[in-house]
Amino acid sequence: MSGRWSQKRLAILAALVLAGVFVLANVHLVTVAFTSQPACVAPTLDRPAAKPAC
Repeated sequence: MSGRWSQKRLAILAALVLAGVFVLANVHLVTVAFTSQPACVAPTLDRPAAKPAC
């Protein structure tokens, strides 16, 4: 019986670790997305501005 309990605890621990890694990776992606916005550049005829306000 103790073997089953340890296997169950290991499975729960592994699931929690995987969920934590998933959440941290998504937080990192959102952080990078908001902090790495490039500065506006002058638009050219072949490459218009992405935003009209730039």
